[in-house]
Amino acid sequence: MINTKHLLKVTAAWISVVYAVCFLGVALFPGIREAFMYYGLHTTTSVGENVLTWTTFISGIIVWNVIAFLAVGLFATLFNKIKA
Repeated sequence: MINTKHLLKVTAAWISVVYAVCFLGVALFPGIREAFMYYGLHTTTSVGENVLTWTTFISGIIVWNVIAFLAVGLFATLFNKIKA
């Protein structure tokens, strides 16, 4: 049985740290997005203008935490409901 409450706390911490590191990476190395698209996703595209503000940081961290909570919450629920 997974402790869902603890798992969601760990998820929030993990996603927040990873998001902050990625945001900082894009701030320090603006070309990192295009490099990721090219080498990681094997495609080239214009990802637009870099907009790095406190508003985009806060809204992005909220969006990614909501997505992570939904994904991990679904995983924990299914894990606890489905018996081996």
